[in-house]
Amino acid sequence: MRLIVGLGNPGPRYADNRHNIGFMAVDEIVRRYSFGPVRAKFHGGVAEGTIGPEKVVCLCPTTFMNESGRAVQAAMQFYKLEPGDITVIHDEIDLPLGKVKVKKGGGAGGHNGIRSIDAHVGPEYWRIRLGVGHPGDRGLVKNFVLMDFGKEERKLVADINAACAEALPLLFGADENRFMNKVNLALNPPPPKNEKLKADQRKSAEEEQN
Repeated sequence: MRLIVGLGNPGPRYADNRHNIGFMAVDEIVRRYSFGPVRAKFHGGVAEGTIGPEKVVCLCPTTFMNESGRAVQAAMQFYKLEPGDITVIHDEIDLPLGKVKVKKGGGAGGHNGIRSIDAHVGPEYWRIRLGVGHPGDRGLVKNFVLMDFGKEERKLVADINAACAEALPLLFGADENRFMNKVNLALNPPPPKNEKLKADQRKSAEEEQN
């Protein structure tokens, strides 16, 4: 069994915030794989389903961000899971919007949700870090992550979440490199062959002129 946790703050006031991209990602997973209805459990909203051969529980804590660990610990203990069975999806200000990184273990990097989970279950779980950008000044970060995504950014957010959901089975196989390759290819597809041919021809012509 796998536990997938999306991080965010509860309630409509925060629904479209950058800080809530983890909730958005889990919503896409639940939709894409036709999970069951969301139920209140483990200090959060829970939906159950399957992804390939794996039974999966998706959890969005309804505690605020800095208490996320209570929900994760409750679910982990109920299902008798190890930290390596858990994947947490969260916002990452040190990555630009459109960039995705995955790793197992590591530090909290100033993220209050991750810090709370580390304190309750230890650090050795998987993290999918979804870039949301940085305001350029650390003093502005708190307000920045509580800002909504702009209209043009929302299409990219939807594409990111769809790519991560599609590639998720690869991460269940602990193949983070193939997961990242599939996500990157979905977000940055190669140009059509005819476009690549034209680009190569332009490059050859420029080289001949020089």
